[in-house]
Amino acid sequence: MHTGLSHTLDFDRDGKMLSHLSIPFSIDRSPYFQVKVPICLIHNGEGPSLLLMAGNHGDEYEGELSLAKLMRRLDPRQIKGRITILPMANVPAVMAAKRCSPLDGGNLNRAFPGDPTGTPTSRLADFLERELFPRHDVVFDIHSGGTSMEHLPTALVERNIDPDRHGRGVELMRTLGMPYGFVADNGQASPTSMGAARRAGAIGVSGEFGGGGTATVDTMAITARALDSLMTALGVVDAPVLGPASKSPASTQLLSLSRHSQGLYATRRGWFEPAVRLGDRVSAGQLAGWYHDLERLDATEEALHFAESGIVLSRRLHTMCEAGDCLMQVAEPIEG
Repeated sequence: MHTGLSHTLDFDRDGKMLSHLSIPFSIDRSPYFQVKVPICLIHNGEGPSLLLMAGNHGDEYEGELSLAKLMRRLDPRQIKGRITILPMANVPAVMAAKRCSPLDGGNLNRAFPGDPTGTPTSRLADFLERELFPRHDVVFDIHSGGTSMEHLPTALVERNIDPDRHGRGVELMRTLGMPYGFVADNGQASPTSMGAARRAGAIGVSGEFGGGGTATVDTMAITARALDSLMTALGVVDAPVLGPASKSPASTQLLSLSRHSQGLYATRRGWFEPAVRLGDRVSAGQLAGWYHDLERLDATEEALHFAESGIVLSRRLHTMCEAGDCLMQVAEPIEG
């Protein structure tokens, strides 16, 4: 009663089920409190098994809103196989509009493989990796830059040492219709949802669909297109659900992010002024921006330069920075 995670889901029953994952967590105002994570199961006979999740970080809204729509719109008769939807995986963070859970400070996308006797975030990560992910062929985890980051609209996979499964992941990533797709080298012990999906035997696909802790017409449109494209490519639905049928997407430029030197980091408190935009192609040694010290107005701003060449993938939105904050990332284009 005081450990683990409980649910009443029947993964083999046809139909549509709205329920919760319940995580016990005793707090001051409620000794037998449970964190309630909403989940939707839609099942119709034999076919592919797809898990869609958002709200891994609470301040990333494109996926949360899109999956909430999908839960309401999908009818079991429209699908073949199973679609499982977690629209607000880290629900305490979603309700607090924060990246991490206010209950335990947990960053779900750094919590895998988790612990069944740990904090709520750790218990959820354990259930996802051990129980939920293994029941699915594909896991699609939708992200955006969150409150503090502007991110190039980009699909994502983590590198898989199995070449066939890696190739399948890249193939599915391309079906999302994103202008860019990057391959992250986070290692086999990766603490992310994509690492957990790989260890669970599923193909993991993710992406960054916006940023700034908001949702726009454009970011919602690309999220809807990506969801529809993935579902139809897998054959779990026959036609788009969230938007109109789109033209054949443009080819996806693959990028690689694998080295710490591809990031630009603050080493002290300061205020960052960028000199380039997202998507710009930059060269090693090129000016990235200026670092100001508003506590020493007589000090000349410091010019910061890129250590590597590539395409600007992300930048920090908050101008004020502390030591260790990532100011920009540059991804390496993969040709061919």
